[in-house]
Amino acid sequence: MTSTDESTGVWATIREAPVPVKALLVGVFVNKLGWFLQVYLVLFLTTSKGFTPVQAGTALGVYGAGSVVGLIIGGSLSDKVGPRAAVMISMFGMAGFVLAIAYVPSYAAVVTVVALAGAVGQFYRPASAALLTELTPKNRQVMIFAVYRLAMNLGTTAAPLIGAALVAVSWNLLFIGEAIAALAYALVAIVALPKRAPRTAQDTTADEPEQAGGGYVAVLRDYKYVLFLLCMFINAAIYMQYLAVLPLHMKADGLSTWWFSAVVALNGFIVITCELLVTKVVQNWPARLVAMTGFVLLGGGLAFYALPGGVAIFVIGTLLWTLAEIIGGPTMFAYPGMAAPKRLLGRYVGSAHAMFGLGSALGPFLGVWVWNASGTQVWVWCGLAGAIGVVLAYFGMSPTASTEETTAPDITPAAEPLPSESS
Repeated sequence: MTSTDESTGVWATIREAPVPVKALLVGVFVNKLGWFLQVYLVLFLTTSKGFTPVQAGTALGVYGAGSVVGLIIGGSLSDKVGPRAAVMISMFGMAGFVLAIAYVPSYAAVVTVVALAGAVGQFYRPASAALLTELTPKNRQVMIFAVYRLAMNLGTTAAPLIGAALVAVSWNLLFIGEAIAALAYALVAIVALPKRAPRTAQDTTADEPEQAGGGYVAVLRDYKYVLFLLCMFINAAIYMQYLAVLPLHMKADGLSTWWFSAVVALNGFIVITCELLVTKVVQNWPARLVAMTGFVLLGGGLAFYALPGGVAIFVIGTLLWTLAEIIGGPTMFAYPGMAAPKRLLGRYVGSAHAMFGLGSALGPFLGVWVWNASGTQVWVWCGLAGAIGVVLAYFGMSPTASTEETTAPDITPAAEPLPSESS
């Protein structure tokens, strides 16, 4: 199949995607509709459980730490038992732990269950991304990840509104709702996702012995990919400043919360409405070029906030880094599947998601610390970090044999034969 506009367009990619890919898109959308725990955990623990704000904030931090660990474990689990089984384990486990949060009696028990929910609830992400990679032709992978991101963004955007309606009735109903959403994704996995055939000796080539190159050690030996992992960390760490430092800066400039809400809403609107269209243009660019362009716009957009000029500066800066997100996001998350050896696909994907999660967790802390120390100079540091990302992307995402190799997916259908990928 050639990489033409027709074969890689938005609707062609969705229409001709195999049934399991469509099921993944629906499943993650439904699951994100029930994404309540992280949004409402602090309020639940302070208003319903009677814990202090510090205790609630600590629990939220533990949830984030558990999520990073879960992404790493999920990548290994996907390689060992297959994406379908990993998604099922994740969603069944998440449903149980989420329900337990509402009923465990002590703070120690709450923190323990929250950590487990954060970890187990993330197993599905490397597995889902690995399966998208396995089932999608290489020339359509960037586009399918853009569609996947859209499904996640739509679900995540609607979830707080649904959660507010459930909380108005009962806190317990909130946790029941998230458990139901997780079980719905588990049902999708059971019915529509393909089983992976057991690994055989032929799956390990002579130049990739399983014992010598297995596990995350093999990922770390790929020095170019390690540079890419640093790209993911930097990307997330500076991206999160729009939630950590931007509201502090706008408040310091005398702007109301409404203006901050408006620029955040502007970002969300552009991402949801424009990312697929932009991806249609950039999906056939070299991944390294896309990533470098994204870092230039991300670092430049955040550095733009350091200029004087009031609301206009905040709007223009937001437009710049939002453009970075819609240009670079799908490619950055599709790249691990392009770079990974087949037998380590889950670990390559899991490590990338984990580094992004780690950057998302540490970025706000670092940003606020720099803001308190140097004020608007924090945006200059973000620009410099973006420049480092450009260099890392240049050296870490250079073409390799693994990114050009095409292998048939080692899976068998669970329910019905997969549609042909021919056009």
